[in-house]
Amino acid sequence: MSKPDRQTGVPSTLTTIPLADPHARPGEPSIGDLIKDATTQMSTLVRAEIELARAEITRDVKKGLTGSVFFIAALVVLFYSTFFLFFFLAELLDSWLWRWVAFLIVFALMVVTTVVLALLGFLKVRRIRGPRQTIESVKETRTALMPGHDKTPAVIHPAAAPESKTPTDPSGW
Repeated sequence: MSKPDRQTGVPSTLTTIPLADPHARPGEPSIGDLIKDATTQMSTLVRAEIELARAEITRDVKKGLTGSVFFIAALVVLFYSTFFLFFFLAELLDSWLWRWVAFLIVFALMVVTTVVLALLGFLKVRRIRGPRQTIESVKETRTALMPGHDKTPAVIHPAAAPESKTPTDPSGW
């Protein structure tokens, strides 16, 4: 303490004004501190959950890709082995028929199977209509957002319209 401070006990100059008692013991935290801690902890928790989900999804996607590679390889082997199935069928028919007739029958069977599968595929693809509900929704939204959309004239149903005599002459006379 300086000399004037010792006489009155009050310092002659203050550089800062303490907003809290520096000698007070830490008591219960304030509401602001509690909210700050809660938001920090929630943010940390959400980030940790997102990171955990990302790690799990990455792991599962890798497992799925590995499994799908094995399925694709199995399908390729099956595809190439069908040649031997048809060749076996032709050789089996060869024991009862001429060789050329047996292979012709197997070829015809393969062509018929191809045509049936192509027809089924065409019928499935033909049913694709596009996002009709989405298109209608976008049109309704566009109409609703246009200025003056609520001022459209009301449409009178033909059954509710008063009967009027229509002229037989198209010129209106």
